[in-house]
Amino acid sequence: EVQLQASGGGLVQAGGSLRLSCAAPGFVFDDYAIAWYRQAPGKERERISCIESNKPGQYTTHYADSVKGRFTISSDDAKRTAYLQMNNLKPEDTAIYYCAAERSAPCDYPDYEFGSWGQGTQVTVSS
Repeated sequence: EVQLQASGGGLVQAGGSLRLSCAAPGFVFDDYAIAWYRQAPGKERERISCIESNKPGQYTTHYADSVKGRFTISSDDAKRTAYLQMNNLKPEDTAIYYCAAERSAPCDYPDYEFGSWGQGTQVTVSS
C-alpha cells in the first residue's frame, strides 16, 4: 500500500474551478492507474475519472458522464502527482474527493477496487 495525499479542495461558487492534486511520492509511476472518486453525504462512492499509463508518456483517460466535458484528469510522472482540474462546478459536485492508485490497474472497470487511497479533500460548491 502506498500513501497518497489529496489536496486542493475548498469552497467555490457555482461555475467556478478548482484543481485537486494527488501526491504519491512513494508510488512508482510506471504501468499504473490513478483514479478520482467522490462521495456526497448519503450517496454511494462514485468513480468520476481514471488515468492509466502502460508506457511512459502515454495516457488513457476515462470519465463518468456526470463530469465529462467539465473535469480533466492528468498526471505528472516526474512530480509523482496526479491532478483533477474541475471547471464549471455545480452544487451537485459537492462531495469529499479521494484519489486512489495501483500498479497495473485497469481503468476499464469502474468497480475495480484500488489498493491505495488518499485521505480525501472536501469540495463544496455554493449556488
